[in-house]
Amino acid sequence: MNSEHEPRIVAFLCKWCSSAGSDMAGVSRLEYPPNVIPITVMCSGSVSPLYILSAFNLGADGVLVSGCHPGDCHYIKGNMYARRRMALLKELLPYIGLEPERFQMSWVSAAEGLKFTQIIKEFVEQLKPLGPQTQLRRYL
Repeated sequence: MNSEHEPRIVAFLCKWCSSAGSDMAGVSRLEYPPNVIPITVMCSGSVSPLYILSAFNLGADGVLVSGCHPGDCHYIKGNMYARRRMALLKELLPYIGLEPERFQMSWVSAAEGLKFTQIIKEFVEQLKPLGPQTQLRRYL
């Protein structure tokens, strides 16, 4: 594995909570690795598993879906639907040649800029030993 490879992460962030949490991290001048490509979505429940597979197919080393805490969803139960869908997707990843550690789901509120930075730092460190993701491109 190339130890100098910097993982590329695509992050689907709920507009109401997680995206605002990443903004809070920036406003608070909290430092975290620049490895993330943020994509703001209206709700984590609107993230299709196909979006995640597409991100991997286009070369992402890791994908993060982050939404509102359970019970705080702007769309009532969108984050609960996302949690179920993403749990199933994570179980299927090994069958297409991807380590489940390359995918993560988290809950981050608008006021949790520090938590957002910690999640990104930990995810980058988790991905580094795995090296670049090249498996999915062979199957799609």
